[in-house]
Parts: sequence; structure tokens; C-alpha cells
Amino acid sequence: MFKGILIQKDDDQYTAQLQDIDDSVLPEGDVSVDVSYSTLNYKDGLAITGKSPVVRSFPMIPGIDLVGTVTSSENTKFAVGDKVLLNGFGVGEVHCGGLAEKARLKSDWLIKLPHGISAQQAMAVGTAGYTAMLCVIALEKDGVTPDKGEILVTGANGGVGSYAIKLLSKLGYTVVASTGRPAESEYLKALGASDIIDRNALSEPGRPMARERWAGAVDSVGSHTLANVCASTKYGGTVAACGLAQGMDFPASVAPFILRGITLRGIDSVMRPLADREEAWSRLAELLEASDFDDISHVIGLEDVVNTAGELLAGNVRGRVIVDLKS
Repeated sequence: MFKGILIQKDDDQYTAQLQDIDDSVLPEGDVSVDVSYSTLNYKDGLAITGKSPVVRSFPMIPGIDLVGTVTSSENTKFAVGDKVLLNGFGVGEVHCGGLAEKARLKSDWLIKLPHGISAQQAMAVGTAGYTAMLCVIALEKDGVTPDKGEILVTGANGGVGSYAIKLLSKLGYTVVASTGRPAESEYLKALGASDIIDRNALSEPGRPMARERWAGAVDSVGSHTLANVCASTKYGGTVAACGLAQGMDFPASVAPFILRGITLRGIDSVMRPLADREEAWSRLAELLEASDFDDISHVIGLEDVVNTAGELLAGNVRGRVIVDLKS
């Protein structure tokens, strides 16, 4: 038996609670891991509260991120005692995830913990920081350099937004943060934002084309916000889209694409190839310093996960939430 968050569905009854879990609940996999830390992401919040049909198999241990120590392995890539890291691959949705003391996983999903990052720091980054890095790499590969102009980050107070601001500012970009929480302006400026705009300026239906402002953007919001970002992106600019906090619709026009030649890059973090994952994590280890993790994250225990999930969906949680499985 081990402790963890277990989601169950019986008829119309949907529950998520901390409890003792039998080893038989763990699915098949060729690597077993003692989990040190996990995280609480937006998708985990949806899974735990049942507010969206994220979980597709029951019973389910949520948690799309984890880091821990290998306790057994049938694959020669990993040995007992190795520190390993996982983001995505349907873990926490169709395969039991990281919000428990044990996990059994497929070796193809794992990478070794990068040098220079501790287990706790890796979860301070988690899927949010890893996704932000993928977005930044997409901008770089499309030739969006710091001299091209301002970069917009929407959903700036969230995990992806916070890390996008931090990473872009470290690379010399001028970053503008869009937020619905003006009280958090000092936090965003401390991360590296040079200016703050109200999300209401972007969240309502807009014109097919607007005044050119952004050389590039990282958007975790979708819907009208993404459409308006595209409408005001400069000629040849790139928008990296990785979220749908406002909605999964895209009520936009083709005008910015065919008249300004902008690029919309979809950023998937769940099924990303191994080489892309290793590149992103290598860049994160290179760019981030010890103090950066403290700026963006805080730690909770398993007993706090269910309540914090509700607060996360209500927009009351700033930055990253690390879950300590050994406390």
C-alpha cells in the first residue's frame, strides 16, 4: 500500500481523495519509481474536480508530472537508483500519474533528471516551464530575435506565463505581460516583464486586423485572446499557442496569415518526441538559476492537493505548485 490521490467514478458519483492505494491499482510498465515530487497543473485541477472529462480510465491517480528514483527496471536505459523525470504522455489521464508515492511507467516516457537541476527544482519547472521553453524555442527557430520588438505573454500569472516571462527576459527579449490580476504587476515585473496590459484588452471579439505591435507571442489562453494576438502580430511574426484557458475556439480571420505572413505554432507538450524534450530540459538547466525557482513556485503536501485544485481553477493560485510526496 502507498499514499496518493485516487479518482474514482461509480455511476454518477465522482470522487477524488487522499487515501491508501493498493499496488494492484498501478498499470503495466517496465520501470517502477518512488516518486519524490509531483506538481499541480491546470489539467490536474480539471481531473481532480471533475470539471472537464480529462480522466478517461478509472480508478486514476492524477498528476501529469513526476520526478523520482527508479526502484526496478526492465530496460537497460535505466538502472535502480537513477533519478528520472516525466511530463505528459497521457499520465494522469489514461495511465496512473505522479500524485502518489509510487508510479509504474513505460521507459519510453522517461528522461534522466538533467545535471544542474534538483528533483524539487524539476517540479518547480514541470510541464508548465517545459512548455514555456518549447514556446521560446519555437520563436527562436522562426527567427524572432530580441531586436525584432516586443513579445506578448498572455495568462501571465499562470505557470506557463510565469516561466515564459522569466526565460524570455533572460534571453534579452522585451516582454509585455497580459493579466486579469493587476495586483500581481510587481510579481510579473520581478520576473522580467517590462510592461503590463489588462487581459480585457484582448479577451473580447476584435477586428480581423489590428495595429501591428508584437514581434511574437506566447499564448496559453486561446479563443478571442489568441485571435486578437494574431491580429496585432507584426509582419513575419510568430505566435506560439499552448493553452485554452479562455476556450478552445479560435474566432479569427485568415487576414494576418495571408497579408502579414505571420505563423501560428501549436505547442504540444504531451506527446513531444524525446529529442525535443531533452533539448528543452537542457536549455532550462542552462538558463535557470536557483533563485528563479523560488520566485515562481511554492510547495504543498498531498493532504493539500484536493483543496488547492479548486483554488487553481478559480484563478487564485500564482505560478507553480510543487507537491512533496515525502513530507
